[in-house]
Amino acid sequence: MASKNKDSTNLNSFFEEEYSSLKRYIQSKIKHTSESDAEDIIQDVALRIFSRPIDALPIHNIGGFVYNSIKNRITDLMRTKKERVDNEEDLEELWTNFATIFYDGSNTEYPEQIKEKLKVAISELKPVYRDIIIAVDFENYSYKEIAKETGIPQGTLMSRRHRAMALLLKNIEIQHIKKHTYEI
Repeated sequence: MASKNKDSTNLNSFFEEEYSSLKRYIQSKIKHTSESDAEDIIQDVALRIFSRPIDALPIHNIGGFVYNSIKNRITDLMRTKKERVDNEEDLEELWTNFATIFYDGSNTEYPEQIKEKLKVAISELKPVYRDIIIAVDFENYSYKEIAKETGIPQGTLMSRRHRAMALLLKNIEIQHIKKHTYEI
């Protein structure tokens, strides 16, 4: 039991001291990784390490163990990662076109089912993410205008929107998977 407590204390210290180095390591391994994605990976790895069974072998080289665990988690993520639009400008154009068609009532109409999925996915976002999506994509505010109004730096707003878009895509994919799972 004393060994488990010592491991836990050493792991806590390691994560506190090396957190920024771990983020940089992850960002160097994955192309186009946001800071929040790197933090998610670190938190996932930390949770798994701290959730180890009591009777697990003690960790002798904490740094090597953590970095190896992160490397393995990155490998897992890369194996399951779907084809995505990597070019930020292309992604921005696709989203803008969709938002325009969705709210302007253009000749090209999306089926009600898709509109409903999008509304549900947006409503399930945390308020800071939902607000930035609505303000930028549906109310046509610029980052500069929002920053002036709220006092939040433009870079922070852009990061929030990027994260919101990733979460929105994930929510829509989850809804799609659930729908197909229940149909089987």
